[in-house]
Amino acid sequence: MRLQCEVEVVSRLLPTCGLRGRGRGTRALLSLGRPPGRAEGGGVYLMVCTARDRVGARYKVQENIERFFTRFVEEGKATVRLREPAVDVCLSKANASNLKNFLSAVRLAHQGTDVGALPLSALVPAKTSEVEKPKTKMIITSRRDYPLTKNFPYSLEHLQTSYCKLARIDTRVLCLKKLRKLDLSHNHIKQLPATIGDLVCLQELNLHDNHLESFSGALCNSTLQKSLQSLDLSQNKIKALPIQFCQLRALVNLKLDDNEMIRLPFKIGQLDHLRFLSAARNKLPFLPSDFRKLCLESLDLFGNPFEQPNPLVPNIQLKIPLTLLERAARATVNYRIPYGCHLLPSHLCEDLDVAKTCQCGSACLSSFIQITVTMNLHHVAHTVVLVDNMGGTEAPIISYFCSLDCYSQFLDRYLQSNG
Repeated sequence: MRLQCEVEVVSRLLPTCGLRGRGRGTRALLSLGRPPGRAEGGGVYLMVCTARDRVGARYKVQENIERFFTRFVEEGKATVRLREPAVDVCLSKANASNLKNFLSAVRLAHQGTDVGALPLSALVPAKTSEVEKPKTKMIITSRRDYPLTKNFPYSLEHLQTSYCKLARIDTRVLCLKKLRKLDLSHNHIKQLPATIGDLVCLQELNLHDNHLESFSGALCNSTLQKSLQSLDLSQNKIKALPIQFCQLRALVNLKLDDNEMIRLPFKIGQLDHLRFLSAARNKLPFLPSDFRKLCLESLDLFGNPFEQPNPLVPNIQLKIPLTLLERAARATVNYRIPYGCHLLPSHLCEDLDVAKTCQCGSACLSSFIQITVTMNLHHVAHTVVLVDNMGGTEAPIISYFCSLDCYSQFLDRYLQSNG
């Protein structure tokens, strides 16, 4: 029987200078078996092989175990205390199930169980691949270096495959459950599989310079909601992001430069952890009303064809009297009444999710007055890249009003402030 884990062998006679050659954090292969050439009558040994000592150190097991420490076995940790030599073999970062089975076999060997009933292995030197430190980072920057026949190391936490002319995301990559950073920039990827959302540890996703035309709403409903902190979608062909995008509440850094975006996410203000936003060189005519809620360190909106705001030319969509649907929808949002697809039709839930907010704080659904006004971007960001070559830091932003009264009050203030 064999077990891969990290091992520390500590002498109890010299506690201040344990056998650090197999020190904490050292990857090791543990084997339980009999030495070669002692098939009959030979004792059972525990052998510890490391990258420094692949031949391994052997410790007799039968009637030589003083105590097992298994309090944290569910976390992949345990200690086997030997009588001779007086050392503690400390195990960590092991698969919990494999560790339990291994300790059970060691216990049986210690008790003198018939050798034929034990799952023994040959005590032979470990292979380099069995004891080397797991690979956590791999960078591939050319198609000829891309692995076609071998799997990626399961232990990868950072993978970059750039300039490989990938047309789709490799399914082998989607099996790397420890990935924290995935860089697929400078490829030909057109679509993202929903299974990216199964990468539960993914914090950074770089898709710069691909052929994406959309970002899947399914990804926004996945575990990425809690893990994804940095997303680079720059230099693609994206025109708009889905309604669900703002459920990626952990986002800190978002890059949308050099796309074909005609609007930013309607509820972008829900991204309350967002600190760095770049959407330069798109086709944005104005900013969504929710943009006011952002609190950014840096903002770049250079090179967008922003329209000239005109508060005196409103887009009036008022329905008088209000429909029953509008009244019910406003009450649902204003009083924060819980709703869901199990209570209401899905299309109505989607409408409620993107309800507009009047400057008075009330909600409105399909009955409203819409205008664009000027906002100084320094109100939402500490550092602002100039919007145009004229040195401006202002951009048009949509404002909504739930009634003529609210719009009239705004208009009075606007006319007074502009003389």
